[in-house]
Amino acid sequence: MIRSLAAVGAAALLSSFVQAPVHAAVVSVPDVSSLQSAINSARPGQRIVLANGVHRAGKPIKITKSNITIAAEHAGRAIFNAGGFEFGAVRGVTLEGFVFTGTSSLTVPAGAESTRITRTTFDGDRDGASLTVGADDVQIDHNTFSNRSNQGVYLQITGPDGAIAQRTWVHHNYFYNHHYDGTNGGESIRLGYSYKQQLSAYAVIENNLFEKANGDPEAISVKSSDNTIRYNTIRDSKGYIVLRHGNRTTVEGNLLFGSGIRFHGNDHKVFNNYVENTGDRAIVFGKGSETDSGPTSTSHDRPDRVAVTFNTLIGTGAVVDNDTGTYAPKDCIFANNIIKGSSSKFIDMMAGATVTYEGNIIWGGTAGIPSGYRSVDPKLVRDANGLLRLSSTSPAIESSAGTYSYVTRDFDPQSRVGKPDVGADEYSSSAVRKALTAADVGVSAP
Repeated sequence: MIRSLAAVGAAALLSSFVQAPVHAAVVSVPDVSSLQSAINSARPGQRIVLANGVHRAGKPIKITKSNITIAAEHAGRAIFNAGGFEFGAVRGVTLEGFVFTGTSSLTVPAGAESTRITRTTFDGDRDGASLTVGADDVQIDHNTFSNRSNQGVYLQITGPDGAIAQRTWVHHNYFYNHHYDGTNGGESIRLGYSYKQQLSAYAVIENNLFEKANGDPEAISVKSSDNTIRYNTIRDSKGYIVLRHGNRTTVEGNLLFGSGIRFHGNDHKVFNNYVENTGDRAIVFGKGSETDSGPTSTSHDRPDRVAVTFNTLIGTGAVVDNDTGTYAPKDCIFANNIIKGSSSKFIDMMAGATVTYEGNIIWGGTAGIPSGYRSVDPKLVRDANGLLRLSSTSPAIESSAGTYSYVTRDFDPQSRVGKPDVGADEYSSSAVRKALTAADVGVSAP
C-alpha cells in the first residue's frame, strides 16, 4: 500500500496526527447513556468501547474530553440510525468503527482539532454532507461512504468564517455508489467552497478508491488552494478530479478508468497520472468565463500557467480537450505525455490558447498540434496488474524534453533516473503499482 508523504513534508504532516498514548484502561459500555457517562469521566488515553447493536440516541452524544478514543466493539456493528456525536472544544479524539445511517450525522467543528475518523461507515441519504470537517489537522482514513441517491456530498471540508480547515489528511477511504440524478451537488469530496477558493488548505487526498461516483461530474471537487491529490483510483464513474477553484494544487499519480482530470485556476501541476478508456476527455483545460476569479466568484477561471507533464493517456477522440469559454488557457505547458489510441484529433485546444508543447509521444491518430511531439509507437505492454507500461524497447525511455525538477518519481512511485522517460511510467523490471480495489480501502482494509 502506497503512503508517500515525502512530497508535502512527512515529519511536519505526521506530527499533526499524533494521538496521545493509550495507556489507560479500556472501558466497555452497553448503550448510549452509559457511553455519555463514560465520556464525561474519561481520562486522557482512555479507550471507550460501545457494544454492538443498533443505537438510537435521542440527542447527540457530547464529546467533552480530549485525547480519548471512542470505538465500536466491532467495526461495522455498532450502528447509529439517529443522533450521533457532537464535538466540543476538544483535541486528539478518535472515533472508530461506527455506522451512521438513517438520520444520524457527524460534524467535526472548528474547535475539535486533531480529530481522527477511522473504520467508520456513512451509508445512505441524509440532509447535507455525510461527514463535514471544519477543524485543523483532521485525519479521515479507512472509512466507507456508500449508497447516496440525494443531493449532498459524502465528505465536505470547510472551516470557520474567513478560514478553511488546515492539513486535512484523507486516505484509504472507499467512496461508493452515489447516483444523485441532479446536475450539481453530488460530489464524493468537496474540498472548500467557491468563496474559500483563495485560502490555502494544504489538504492531502491520497490512496482512496472511487467507484460509481455518479452523483456529479466532479468526484473530487477542489475549491481551495495549495492541495495535493495523489495515488487515488477512480473507476466506473462519471466523476472527474476537478480543480474547480483555487490555485497551486498538485494532481499526481492517480489511476483513472473512464474518468479524467479537469482544471481551472492558476499554477497547478498535473503529472504522472494514468488515464485509460476515457473516450474523449482525459485531460480538460477548463473554460474561462473570467481571466482570474475574485475571492467570492462562482464563475469559471481561465487556466493560467498550468503544467501537464509526464502523463499516460489512453483513449479516443479529443483526449486532451477544453471547454468552450470566453478566455483561452494562457501560458500553460503540455510536455512529455504519452497519448495512445485512435482519433482524428487527439488534442483539440481552442483558438487563442497559449500552450507550450514539447517532448510528447502521440500514436494512433492525428495529434492536432503542429509541433512538440513525435508520432511513434510508444510500445506499451500490459503488466500483470492490467496497466500499460513501457516495454524495454520503448522510444519513450530517456527521451523527455525540457527540465521539470518536481518530477523526481513515476506513478509507482519509483525514482526517475537519468533523463526521465516520457509518460507516467519510468521503465523498470520491478513495477509495483496496481489499481486500488475494495479490499485495499475502507473499514476492513489492512
